[in-house]
Amino acid sequence: MFSHHFSLFLQKRHITLKVNKQERMENYPKQERKEHDPKGKVLKPAVIWKELYFYRKSDTLYQLTVEFCHRFLPTYGDRTVDQMVQAARSGKQNIVEGSEDGQTSSEMEIKLLNVARGSLQELQADYIDYLNTHHLTLWQADSPRLQRLRDFCHHHNDYDDYASLLSKMTDEEMANMAITLCHQTDKMMCAYIGRLECRFVEEGGIKERMYAARTGYRKAQDDHMRAIEAENTSLKAENASLKTENASLKLKIQELEEEIKNRRP
Repeated sequence: MFSHHFSLFLQKRHITLKVNKQERMENYPKQERKEHDPKGKVLKPAVIWKELYFYRKSDTLYQLTVEFCHRFLPTYGDRTVDQMVQAARSGKQNIVEGSEDGQTSSEMEIKLLNVARGSLQELQADYIDYLNTHHLTLWQADSPRLQRLRDFCHHHNDYDDYASLLSKMTDEEMANMAITLCHQTDKMMCAYIGRLECRFVEEGGIKERMYAARTGYRKAQDDHMRAIEAENTSLKAENASLKTENASLKLKIQELEEEIKNRRP
């Protein structure tokens, strides 16, 4: 069962965190990179990975896992501790590295984000194994306590939101919380990677962007040269017309001078 303090806390949070679903969906895109015009640009805009919701949840998972291992697993002689901490760290670090590499390589970004997903799925399996081997309960989807826990995790991304609760939680509660965070983080990352894949199909990788930038620059230069040549041709024609007009005026002047000369006595 829930510890009394934690159960009361989640019930209160469940009441106060009733947020309109449409509003959540409107706010969600704020974490993504801004749309950009790929023409003439080689590097994609940098992703501020610290603001990504799924990165913040993965960092929470890492710190929560360190605390869980410290409290409930033996300090020495159990490889599970190293495996769980390393999996949690790998999850968040590959998000960072993938986001940084994304400026130059969409392929590497997608690859590393999938590595991060794999690490967090491994971590989730470790928590499930812990519950099974210690004869504890994996909370089911229709469980009211799991629904309250999901609601709490959905609205809180940072470790500071969880830190004050951990000392009051049992190993069963912490494990189910970690499993919930793993599931939510994975779901968010799947949606994010899907958008990256669509963008890659539309815009291509760095080679395509470099070619498009170079081709665009050359086309602009060629258009500029054609405009100059057309203007030069127009000026030449105008100059020739002025020369003809000038010659005609000189001839008329000569005729007038000759006419005036003949009229003199």
